[in-house]
Amino acid sequence: MATDGWPKAVLFDLDGTLVDSAPDLHAALNQTLESYGEPPFTLEAVTGMIGAGVPKLIERAYAGLGKSLDAATRDRIVDRFLKIYEPRSTELTTLYSGASEVTRQLKEEGRALGVVTNKPGHATEAILRHFGLYDLMDVVVGGDAGPAKKPEPGLLLLACERLSLPPSDVLFVGDSENDVGAAKAGAIAVVVVAGGYTRIAAEDLGADAVATGLADLPQLFASLR
Repeated sequence: MATDGWPKAVLFDLDGTLVDSAPDLHAALNQTLESYGEPPFTLEAVTGMIGAGVPKLIERAYAGLGKSLDAATRDRIVDRFLKIYEPRSTELTTLYSGASEVTRQLKEEGRALGVVTNKPGHATEAILRHFGLYDLMDVVVGGDAGPAKKPEPGLLLLACERLSLPPSDVLFVGDSENDVGAAKAGAIAVVVVAGGYTRIAAEDLGADAVATGLADLPQLFASLR
């Protein structure tokens, strides 16, 4: 049943918004670094490196080691990381509280759903399938879909295009400054969920609203329209 209410579609970020993937990213990064003879990072340190995609994760890790990378070396390490990460991407990853319930509620209300993430599409699909969310999604756009990654707006605008909806009919839900920046640049309303992968307080990210958890999301719609 279609809904006449706003938003007609709700798009979600993945890491730090729908799933806590930091433990698997942490394990895969440390295994990658070990293969190059480098020391490991703590989970807390790696959580602070997440955002803007895998190449940026690798750059931040090596910066943390006090080392710079040329593009070719970085890309080679990215490939190694993905070969390690993708087969284990759901071993330690967990679904955030309310993620299953709120996505099903929104779907039942007739709203389109989607995921827009800087994570590569293959790993994104594997995680969504693992948690039973993939079949709820009308669109899934990964960081390798073509447009520049968030905080650029291209991935979000591609999702709107695939849904045949203008940005004004869409709400984006994320957790970080990259999510807010991308939504603002695309003229899309944005809510941040507190407790994600950013060192900036949720209230200071510049979103249109802050949700303390995913379960609080629907009650914000009226004030955002």
